[in-house]
Amino acid sequence: MFTNLITGLVRVLAALKPPTAQAHCDTAEGPAVTDGRRSLETGNINHALTWIPAEGEAELRDVFEKALTVRSLGADAAELADRLFLETLVRLHRMGEGVGFTGIQPVGTQVDPVVVAADEAIAQGSDAALLPMVPAERRAELDKRFRAALAVKDFDVDDVAAGRRYLAAYVSFFTYAEGEEHEHEHGHEHGHELSHAH
Repeated sequence: MFTNLITGLVRVLAALKPPTAQAHCDTAEGPAVTDGRRSLETGNINHALTWIPAEGEAELRDVFEKALTVRSLGADAAELADRLFLETLVRLHRMGEGVGFTGIQPVGTQVDPVVVAADEAIAQGSDAALLPMVPAERRAELDKRFRAALAVKDFDVDDVAAGRRYLAAYVSFFTYAEGEEHEHEHGHEHGHELSHAH
């Protein structure tokens, strides 16, 4: 049985495209992958579920349970299982955005300084360093989206709906900071039939 699981994981991974993704959430150090790793470490998939639309939940749960089983077979098996789970997570997230998945970018991938500043703003609870990095006419709206994200940031990990509400606000904030709100928001709204974009 375990041999079949490993063989299946190898087949799926071989079919995936090389890691050339272009988005913050596609990076090995990005927030989606970080929450995916937290799910693997704790055995609680809810950390990862907030990143995907409800219609992807069954697939992610299936891969997660298989990954947990395979992880117990040794270091190589654990590495393979983790990779499959994390790539499935990011693929489902990107599909929810209406964007194709091209892999997870490696550790050390350059990230737009505005994105780094937006991450720091969320972590520190202040967008004072971020606002001067965007055009003056965008600052009021960016601050509004930042405050909307902060208002729903502290949610119970087991309340997936609340997590998805936070991610919707988080994505709205980030895409506006990057200047890509029109393209991304359309994809998020289309991909998440939850009454909340993500």
